[in-house]
Amino acid sequence: MPWSTVIITTSILALVGGSLIFFLVADGPFRKPGQALDLTAFFRVFNNRKFRAAAFGYFGHMWELYTFWTFVPVMLAWYSLHSASMTINTSVWSFVIIGIGGIACVIGGYLSQDHGEKNIASSSLLMSGISCVLSPFILLQSSMVILLIFLSIWGMVVIADSPLFSTLVAHNADSEVKGTALTIVNCIGFSITIISIQLMTYLRQLTDSEFLFWILAIGPAFGLIALFGNSNRSLVIATDPDPN
Repeated sequence: MPWSTVIITTSILALVGGSLIFFLVADGPFRKPGQALDLTAFFRVFNNRKFRAAAFGYFGHMWELYTFWTFVPVMLAWYSLHSASMTINTSVWSFVIIGIGGIACVIGGYLSQDHGEKNIASSSLLMSGISCVLSPFILLQSSMVILLIFLSIWGMVVIADSPLFSTLVAHNADSEVKGTALTIVNCIGFSITIISIQLMTYLRQLTDSEFLFWILAIGPAFGLIALFGNSNRSLVIATDPDPN
């Protein structure tokens, strides 16, 4: 199917989903009147140390996530071109590698109930960072099965922390500016994805090196530093099993 069909279809679904929420979902009992516009809130939300740690962890996660998804077909095509193995069905396996992340989000959610959102999010971020580092060596080896298993695992750990970071950000935002804080974090996070994708695309035009994907490891490294810096060790939320 042409790419335009995909865009039009998903746009219509988004419009239908928004309409269903607007017309069929009533406001909750604790809804509060909107506050006046406060432009200083953009900077003030990051004064909260725990919120800042969660947000910066999320930013590191976003540096890697969408760029990985964008370049999954590129990695598969690169391997098919440079390997003597059987040609990979790029479309099907790209779907599998990206789509399997949905299962990982469910698993991560259940694990977080016992081990805490921060612990599972950081573990996922660490594993995806390790995947970035290992990627060139997996691309250079000769087994297609190993490649597909590796990319499937990477496809799981790269997204499993996404809903957990959203939870951490929401729970650690100051209640009076929670909506503003969440909007700011999402805007910055998706802006980071644009920079990451464009940078990788530009560098890909300069070199065909499989080591290019090491650049993605910058995100997980930054996120883990933000989460486990000396001043951020106390980042927890109420649902953590042991807040101490």
